[in-house]
Amino acid sequence: MTKAKPRSTYRHGDLRRALLDAGIELARDGGPDAVVLREATRRAGVVPNAAYRHFASRHELLVAVRAAALSAVAVAMEAELAALPKKRRRADGARASLRAVGTGYLRFAQTQTGLFRTAFAAPKAEWGTHDPASAGESGLDPFQLLGAALDRMVEAGVMPAERRADAEYLAWSAVHGFAMLLIEGPLQRLDRAQAATLGERLLDMVEKGI
Repeated sequence: MTKAKPRSTYRHGDLRRALLDAGIELARDGGPDAVVLREATRRAGVVPNAAYRHFASRHELLVAVRAAALSAVAVAMEAELAALPKKRRRADGARASLRAVGTGYLRFAQTQTGLFRTAFAAPKAEWGTHDPASAGESGLDPFQLLGAALDRMVEAGVMPAERRADAEYLAWSAVHGFAMLLIEGPLQRLDRAQAATLGERLLDMVEKGI
């Protein structure tokens, strides 16, 4: 059987998407350090010079891949939210929403480790503004989804309004720290059941602590 040759020509717009898809796969397999423009062009089936119209540098490709990775985190969180039962007391629904956001985040970290690490590999200067490309299907990025869940906690009377300010940073720090310990720290030794149990306790702690 003859192996198909790499595609060498693209309709307008196809090459950028092909390069981005290649970058995403590189990140999925090896995290942010694996996102290399030359390798992305090789996988897309074009010479390196062909990429520069779309990504002038490795950094530009990484920025686009990072936004796509953040969007994937948001989609995972949205999937947990969508799976929640529709009929429940308002307070219970608010608590469940916060828990679903955290559960989706932790699950993504453990199942898509390379993309998760890539999503948060950015210097300080690049966290100032919201990039629509980092949003999920709702138009919200992971941080905004967390904020919306906390707003529901206040609206339902579960969380005092005076404790709402900057609560995202506290909840996010706790859950993200646990995720990093699971994927590249000492908690790697835990099996899936142990990690799930500790994750549930962590989310309990976050809900009660904020």
